[in-house]
Amino acid sequence: MESSSLVVLTLAFLAAIVFITKKIRNPKKKTPPGPKPWPIVGNLLQLGTLPHMALHEFAKKYGELMQLKYGSRTVLVATSPKMAETFLKTYDSVFASRPPLASGKYTGYNFQDMTWAPYGPHWRKARKIYLTELFTPKRLDSFEYIRVEERRTFLSGIYAQRGKPVVIKNHIRRYTLSSISRVVLSDKFFSDHKTDTSLVSISEFHEMIDEWMVLNGVLNIGDWIPWLQFFDLQGYVKRMKILNDKFEVFHNYVIADHMKRKNLAGKNFVPKDMVDVLLQFAEDDTDPEVKLTIEAVKALVHDLMPGGTDTSGVTMEWAIHELLIHPRVLAKLREEIDRVTGGERWVQEDDYPEMPYLEAIIKETLRLHPLSPLLAPHFALEDCNVAGYDIAKETVVLINTWSIGRHPDHWDDPYEFKPERFLQGKEIGMTGQDFSLLPFGSGRRKCPGYSLGLRLVRTTVANVFHGFNWKFPEGTKAEDICMVERYGLTTCPEVPATVIPEPRLPIHLYK
Repeated sequence: MESSSLVVLTLAFLAAIVFITKKIRNPKKKTPPGPKPWPIVGNLLQLGTLPHMALHEFAKKYGELMQLKYGSRTVLVATSPKMAETFLKTYDSVFASRPPLASGKYTGYNFQDMTWAPYGPHWRKARKIYLTELFTPKRLDSFEYIRVEERRTFLSGIYAQRGKPVVIKNHIRRYTLSSISRVVLSDKFFSDHKTDTSLVSISEFHEMIDEWMVLNGVLNIGDWIPWLQFFDLQGYVKRMKILNDKFEVFHNYVIADHMKRKNLAGKNFVPKDMVDVLLQFAEDDTDPEVKLTIEAVKALVHDLMPGGTDTSGVTMEWAIHELLIHPRVLAKLREEIDRVTGGERWVQEDDYPEMPYLEAIIKETLRLHPLSPLLAPHFALEDCNVAGYDIAKETVVLINTWSIGRHPDHWDDPYEFKPERFLQGKEIGMTGQDFSLLPFGSGRRKCPGYSLGLRLVRTTVANVFHGFNWKFPEGTKAEDICMVERYGLTTCPEVPATVIPEPRLPIHLYK
């Protein structure tokens, strides 16, 4: 008996030693507060169809930094400017990567595009090309004639429908697609109907862009519960693969056409568009660490086309919706435009510095309707401590820009559309320096093409209301304008506005 008791005591002592050692080596981690997760699915079923709004409501209870479980993965959500600055500036290098989601694999050329590429040599090279070759002020200035021509076509198209109900979104989509495609591809490669030189119709290409935006914003169960990946329960991966095949055909055709033109020109070749620049860079690239391949070129072109087309168009659409239901704001904008133009010409890009109220309208639109209500997810590259909390490697971080734009400590009447707020007190920028307004993100992963998008948005919004009065079809009024969001990587109005244009400028300007 004594021997048995001694064995038991010895085992108990050893177990206590092991337990204490584990506690010393692995002390309890301090994690942010958050809603209690359900078994297996975590908090996924609590997010609904508009996750950014559900997370906004959670933040009212749990605070500016929350921890949730998306299936088996840990997700942190930042909902204040202070927390956004912490992740995007103070710890930018730690959270500069992206989680390996299905959308990056199947719609981002296996993580080679700028949106989903992990932080590393390839991403750094791509970002450098974007910033030093594609989106320099000099290159963007060189494409201004394209933007002017396409804007005139856009405004003339609306004039042709004067007095008739038009879905303004349809005109905007055609205009942004034509503008971006000429800058990126030179030719449009699509038309109203398929031809020998256009692989897809304009409507088909828009459907491809819409699908890309939806699939890059969905919560795919297989991403968060890995053992369910195989089953593709929602069918998202199947849709991603189908969409990728369509874009692959398009990109192969575009690349082949540009290579043919380049080879014919030989030593006299001069890049005309962004595809030419990328192909020239790939040919001249001798970087031993990571070479820019043709697949990578297609991935970067892929970023430019859907991204550039959709984001500009969505911002224009939201601004137009807001101005249609706020006649007081519209009247002040027209006063500013008439003062600058004299009412005898269209607004041009170089008028922008003289139009602070227009800029305030764009900022207010992006505050209430950020391009991505949840910035593309960030991914912890190592263990770290943030704001007193222990953050594990591979934690996913979401920045809720929709919530930040409504933060009551930073915005008076946060749900009201009041552009004047940006003309009072300290100037608030929108390019990543002020963390209360982050339409393009900040830090290393900030959108590199924002300057092109802003050039399109400013002049278009101004001229839509400079050139036309807008009436509502019989039986409708301003209150009927839809402000309900359709969720995706970007959010747009669920129902586009139908309005009647009436010209308000001299007729010769529309020709």
